[in-house]
Amino acid sequence: MTAPEHAPAPEGARAVAVTVSTRAAAGEYEDLTGPLIAGALREWGFHCPEPVVVPDGEDVGRVLTEQVAAGVDVVVTTGGTGLSPSDRTPEQTAPLLQRTLPLLAAEIARRGVQNGVPTAVLSRGLAGVAGRTLVVNLPGSRGAVRDGLAVLAPVLGHAVAQLRGGGDHR
Repeated sequence: MTAPEHAPAPEGARAVAVTVSTRAAAGEYEDLTGPLIAGALREWGFHCPEPVVVPDGEDVGRVLTEQVAAGVDVVVTTGGTGLSPSDRTPEQTAPLLQRTLPLLAAEIARRGVQNGVPTAVLSRGLAGVAGRTLVVNLPGSRGAVRDGLAVLAPVLGHAVAQLRGGGDHR
């Protein structure tokens, strides 16, 4: 039996896409990746508003904290995972995570390399659980977001079901 193209979200599951870009937050640059994430999450059955756009830095931690406190099931960020001095998304995410999912983050990077982007291994994106919220950091390029979504598609619904106390292991 092959894995489904995407695992459907549990009933009533909520998700938020957060774009981390100082230029997009200032209106200087169009957010091209947040809408990709939000669209995929909706397609998979999550209730997902329009993406939240924040500048690099402490605003990322503030938004993540707010979403976790609100009981959102999934937060997927895009941007701020590279080596640039302003890239601070992992540093804002790490303090919130009680449990990490290093293999999920590694698979996202591996998928980028597999698709011809050797620099995907330079992403510092994290994946883990904050409270009952799954948080995943994706890089800021459209290609990296598509690669990340391809990794998340077959597992995200099951992960949320497990975080809610269900999701058997057949």
